Amino acid sequence: MMSQSIKIPLPDEDSTCRLGRALAALARPGDLIALTGGLGAGKSTLARAFIRALTRPDEDVPSPTFTLVQVYDTPAGAVWHFDLYRLDRPDDAYELDIEDAFAEGICLIEWPDRLGPLLPTRRLDVRLEETDRATARRAHLTATGSWADRIGELCL
Repeated sequence: MMSQSIKIPLPDEDSTCRLGRALAALARPGDLIALTGGLGAGKSTLARAFIRALTRPDEDVPSPTFTLVQVYDTPAGAVWHFDLYRLDRPDDAYELDIEDAFAEGICLIEWPDRLGPLLPTRRLDVRLEETDRATARRAHLTATGSWADRIGELCL
């Protein structure tokens, strides 16, 4: 399977938000974006910007840390925002209707490693890393499946 990788410096929180909005502009139903990085790396910031780009700028986007999933109806299709940090076993994701999300929605998944073998191989991996500067991050994007064809269209 073909893949594409790019690295993007994110000097501040605004640039992380710009990346989220740029990814939203390219997203379509059936897409999965796997967000990885340590606590405080910017996963939720990127997800909020992504969702607000497809809904409205003032959309209330709570972290799904306790509910595990939030669903947003958007003109681009349903956006499923998963935070799987508290998921005990991969099979527990079926209770969250994750197969419906994979089939019909646009999925943003924080802590995707919790899915183990259930994590689809065709996806966009966004790994966020902290840097020496407090607000700066670095994004490593690895695209497979249809994302590999679209990642070159990313406009920041």
